[in-house]
Amino acid sequence: MKILFLGDVMGRAGREAVAARLPELRERLKLDFVVVNAENAASGAGLTGAIADKLLEAGADAITLGDHAFDQRDMLAYIERQPRVLRPLNIAKAAPGAGFRVFEAPRGRRVAVAQALGRVFMSRPYDDPFSALDAALRAAPLGGGVDAVIVDFHAEATSEKMGMGRWLDGRASLVVGTHTHVPTADAMILPRGTAYMTDAGMCGDYDSVIGMKPDEPMRRFVTGLPKGRFEPATGEATLSGVVVETDDATGLAHSVAPLRVGGKLAPALPEL
Repeated sequence: MKILFLGDVMGRAGREAVAARLPELRERLKLDFVVVNAENAASGAGLTGAIADKLLEAGADAITLGDHAFDQRDMLAYIERQPRVLRPLNIAKAAPGAGFRVFEAPRGRRVAVAQALGRVFMSRPYDDPFSALDAALRAAPLGGGVDAVIVDFHAEATSEKMGMGRWLDGRASLVVGTHTHVPTADAMILPRGTAYMTDAGMCGDYDSVIGMKPDEPMRRFVTGLPKGRFEPATGEATLSGVVVETDDATGLAHSVAPLRVGGKLAPALPEL
């Protein structure tokens, strides 16, 4: 299978770039399944149902969220009726929606998607992500119940993300980090066959401070004082993510490569 994961969609620039470019990418790369992290798609904080619908129409098979999962109030109800949107596994047990699901892919194949939040340097004390993901993957083992497993680990610390990659090596097709909005240069296949990348980056305007217009973040860095709200940057977005090709027999990774299209960053379009 060929699977594309796109990093955090940031504001209008990011979501419009996904809507414009994803249909062509699906055809050109002959993708079987696409996951999009969209937790910053609504003005940089959260996701609305209307925006989720547009991303799904553009070709996303599943959407993951993150620590801003419910910043937009309508997501509380929307996520209950739209099973293709996932929130983190390890937030409050009473939270609506689910953090793990198995989806149908072409030719009868089954793809499990899971998301968890890291705890190092994060704003709230979430439940243990390692045990949460362990339980989810035991319920749908790779090569047994499902043909591919995609894990989005939404975390701040690179060390915690690397630890999660090792924890799930051999049990997932892809473990990919989100949240920091900066793509890392470490796409690789781990010793037991899991594709890994510390952070997929963002789908947004990189002429910015992690997707925000620079003035207010710079003012706060320099003076320590806020003056206004953060506003998403509106220039041409780069789509940033990772493409993995899996083995049909095992569900483990054959190859993995970063993807970057448009905007400021140097392009990278895998020919897998």
